[in-house]
Amino acid sequence: MRALMAALAFCIALVSIARADDATARAIDVAKSKATFGVQHIYVTRVSGTVPIIGGTVTLPPNGTLPISITAELDPGKISSGDPDRDGALMSPDFFNVKAFPTWTFTSTKITSISTTAFGVDGTLTLHGVTVPEHLDVTVQGDAAHPVYRAIGHIDREAFHMPVTRLDPVIGKIADVTLDIILK
Repeated sequence: MRALMAALAFCIALVSIARADDATARAIDVAKSKATFGVQHIYVTRVSGTVPIIGGTVTLPPNGTLPISITAELDPGKISSGDPDRDGALMSPDFFNVKAFPTWTFTSTKITSISTTAFGVDGTLTLHGVTVPEHLDVTVQGDAAHPVYRAIGHIDREAFHMPVTRLDPVIGKIADVTLDIILK
């Protein structure tokens, strides 16, 4: 009986290894994917905008939409909120300091299936030279050949140690982010 159990465990291990070996890293289609944000401003309105996704990969098992790993890179130097003066301020040393920190990166550390169309992603976000654990709730549409992901998270902007400016009291602490990801 022990020999049978050991043989079964060995076979399961081989299948798991084979699945990992068959995984495919697919590039994020940066022309069709986007990241958007929204944050409370002056207690009354919300400021929203976009930050371009400039690269990344989603590693998938054969015929599956639940990723094994995810990486993404964003360009804060092209942030757009619809107001060029605000965008300049956001890119300045007062906020994101894009000259010193030209990219933001997200790397998954754990992916947890919730259902056939939803999963959670824990990972690290590096922004403004600081790496912080973050969680994203993700839904998936489409099939294994053409999955489309929507990830939603809530980022504590103060966790990234940006300088305190005169505007801090009127800007919300939590920024809501949404990433719409399409793969090549």
